[in-house]
Order: sequence, then C-alpha cells, then structure tokens
Amino acid sequence: MRRRDFIKFIVASTASWPFVARAQQPAMPVIGFLSSLSKAQNDLMAAWRRGLTETGYVEGKNVVVEYRFAEGQYDRLGAFAAEFVRRPVSLIVALAPPAALAAKVATTTIPIVFVVGLDPVAAGLVASFNQPGGNATGMTLITGPLGQKRLELLRELGCKSKLVPVLVNPTSPDSVPEIRDLQAAARTLALELRLVNASTPDEINAAFSAIAQLDSDGLLVSTDPFFTIRQEQIVATKLGVPTVYHSVSLPQLEVLQAMGRASLAHGAK
Repeated sequence: MRRRDFIKFIVASTASWPFVARAQQPAMPVIGFLSSLSKAQNDLMAAWRRGLTETGYVEGKNVVVEYRFAEGQYDRLGAFAAEFVRRPVSLIVALAPPAALAAKVATTTIPIVFVVGLDPVAAGLVASFNQPGGNATGMTLITGPLGQKRLELLRELGCKSKLVPVLVNPTSPDSVPEIRDLQAAARTLALELRLVNASTPDEINAAFSAIAQLDSDGLLVSTDPFFTIRQEQIVATKLGVPTVYHSVSLPQLEVLQAMGRASLAHGAK
C-alpha cells in the first residue's frame, strides 16, 4: 500500500470518529499527532496535511494539531502521550507501533487512530480485526509475513552466503514478532540469521563494523522506524553488498542512485 493511501485512511478515520465531548472543551477540536519518526519526514507530513484538507479540515481554522516526534527515541513517547491526556486532546493519531502502544497505555477513553506494521491483536491494541473494541482503531501493514519474500529477494540480488546479518533495534516493540517470522522463513530457506543490534546512531556505526567482519555477502534491515529515520546513515556505510530495506524514502533513493552511478563509473575505469 502506498504511503499516500494509508495517510488518507488515517485522516478519513479521524474525520469519521466523533470527537469526545468534555466540559470546557476548546472551540476547535485538538488532535494529538504522536509519531515514532522524525519531523524531517517531510513527504509524510505533506501527505497528512493534504488529507486533512481533502476532508475539510484546515489547521488553525477548524482543527488544532499538536505534533510530538520521538525521533526514534521511544522512551520519549510515554511522556508525550501523557501530555496529550492531561491537555486533553480530542483524538490521538499514532504512527508506528511504539507510538501506538504508548498511546494505548496512556488512555482508555481518548480515541486512538493508528498505523502499525505488526499484528494489532497480538500486540493488544485491539480485541479483533472485525470488532476492535475499546478506544483504538486503525490499520496495519502486517510486514512480518513478508520476511520470507525479503530473504528471497536477497538471494535474487546475488547473495550466496547462508549467513544473513539482520540489523535490529532491540528497543522496538515490533522487533520480537518480526524476528520470529524471519527466523521461521530462514529455516525454510536453509539460512542462518545473525542479529546485530543498534538503537542509536553510534551503535549503527558499530553494528556495520561488526557486519563487515562476517562472512556474508548480504544484509537485511528490519522494519523499525528508527532505521527509517537513519536511512541516509545506513546507506552511507557503503558495505558494498546486496541490502534489502523495508521501505525507501526519496532522500535514500537519491543516495542509492548516486552510489550506483559511482560504482558504474569506478567499474568502467
């Protein structure tokens, strides 16, 4: 599903869910926008604002949006969610599993609309797909079952090694189910996974130094939002081996294209 499609879904869900009535509620409804990602994800924010406009909402005119970005530092999300509850906001939009889970812990009454990549039932966000119940609803990309396909893509890209390093953020709530699915897929394909942890920019550098010492000619980057924020750093490590990411932003695509052009030029000499 394209990013624009699921952003439009969030906005449509936001528009269709009646705002919670409270005493002394402000003249305009207030949406708390809680993101595990970075404010620098400009394409995401542009899509969000377009979606608001398409459903008749204009920030500052008939709706107020309070933005909080964790910048990949998930320990900040709990405080942000609690801040929204104290205000209180009329609704919380939560992007990525860490934000959705923090919002769910913070309130059982304020409506929550989420976008996650894990199973929301298994994560405790909703009771079921057909009848979510409680105060949360949204959509899931369910990226876990794609693990086998991503490993197969590595083989198609030329990875011959049986050992496949996987870059993982151990602080992410969706790392456990994703790794479980990847390990099941690896057994099917007769591959061995080597988990390499990183949850800070410095740890990414250290992780790639460790990966470079392994006898492997491929790399899988897990679907954690932190790695989405650090895409340019990850690409810039230039391991020179086939690598599969869960998504590619426009800045990352430009870096990859530049690296490809440089490699071709080097090979022509």
